[in-house]
Amino acid sequence: MSLVNKPKNLIAVGAALAGVAVILGAFGAHALKDQLEPRMLEIYHTGVTYHFYHALALIMLGLSAHAFPRLSTTLIAILLLLGIFLFSGSLYALSLSGITKFGAITPLGGLCFIVAWMAFAVKMVKQN
Repeated sequence: MSLVNKPKNLIAVGAALAGVAVILGAFGAHALKDQLEPRMLEIYHTGVTYHFYHALALIMLGLSAHAFPRLSTTLIAILLLLGIFLFSGSLYALSLSGITKFGAITPLGGLCFIVAWMAFAVKMVKQN
């Protein structure tokens, strides 16, 4: 899975996802502000915020892998990507559709984020 196991690819994927987060944030702020109820717009923006933070985390992971060539980042990267898809994606779907069942997916994405951050911390502590 060369998309997530090379530092430059992690940086590129993170940068692309950060760009998408900016686009989605602008879309929410302009196109959706009069279309969604305030609570749904807040949910949408929570998805954008976590999407953006974790896109930056992918960039940081790639830079860390470059600085520490023996750092294994594949699992962390996969968890961050799954987290963005599950957490932010479910919030986008919930806010745009109003189907509350999408909210049941959100904690799975949050769990992916938590495990990714903890795994990153452990791997960094173990680096020489």
